Amino acid sequence: MKHLDPNSNAARDLREGRHVIRPQNPADLACVTIPWMREAGWNPGLHDAETFPIADPRGFLVGELEGEPIACVSGVRYDESFGFMGCYIVPQGFRGQGYGMAVHEAAREHLKGCTQGGDGVLANVSKYQQIGRVYAYRNARYQGVQDAGWTPSGSTVPVTDLDPSGVERLDRACFPAARKVFLGAWLRQPDAWALGIPGSRGESEPKAFGVIRRCFEGWKIGPLFARDPGSAECVFRDLVHRIPTGDAFVLDVAEPNTAALELVRRHGMTEVFATARMYTGPAPGIRLDWVYGVTTFELG
Repeated sequence: MKHLDPNSNAARDLREGRHVIRPQNPADLACVTIPWMREAGWNPGLHDAETFPIADPRGFLVGELEGEPIACVSGVRYDESFGFMGCYIVPQGFRGQGYGMAVHEAAREHLKGCTQGGDGVLANVSKYQQIGRVYAYRNARYQGVQDAGWTPSGSTVPVTDLDPSGVERLDRACFPAARKVFLGAWLRQPDAWALGIPGSRGESEPKAFGVIRRCFEGWKIGPLFARDPGSAECVFRDLVHRIPTGDAFVLDVAEPNTAALELVRRHGMTEVFATARMYTGPAPGIRLDWVYGVTTFELG
């Protein structure tokens, strides 16, 4: 596995105390990581700086050189067995000197003992393999526009009307770890809608739920989890119906779910970006056939 070169500028500066790697708080994220994500074209949500750290307050790291931010990454530890890496950015002037590897190693150390997941650009798969990741499948981002003819299904309710434990169970079936606190915050974030479909009589687990959140440009749907294609369609339609006519929206699809691909194609959405989902080891056993929309490429 590739490690930080002890002769690199970053290693030298770490030894001499000029380079410091530390956790970020929400204010740091708002001033460093979120603007960098915007510059990179990742289009984060308006409230990601507040909601992301709830997943793991010590999982968002910044590397500083003599007090100036020069690299960032996230390594969110959901429990003792699973973590997810993202938000990995090194400004152009500091690349090739080990600063990115240094902050990345710090995040990997935070996730020590966990299966580590991540979504990365397809062109860098070979680089990710050098740090121990194994390709699992392709995720694709599809974009659409809410038009004047968009009609809702009328079969959804606010997620807050559903049994919280049932929502958590459906989320856990579709995600490799329990994330109760983060999920609660994500479903209730400002400038967002969270809708679901109750289960059949006697079932506390919903048939589906999803979130659409306002981003700096347009909207993102995620997650969109459903136990059947019809329920996914209804939640999808009702989420998009909530946003203004003419606004763009995206849905990040796990491609092994062919019903999700049929959904985006049925609505004339266009693929605009793709990532490689990779893990340090075998892919976790989740219901990919229920994953119609990834929560975020940064947090899994």
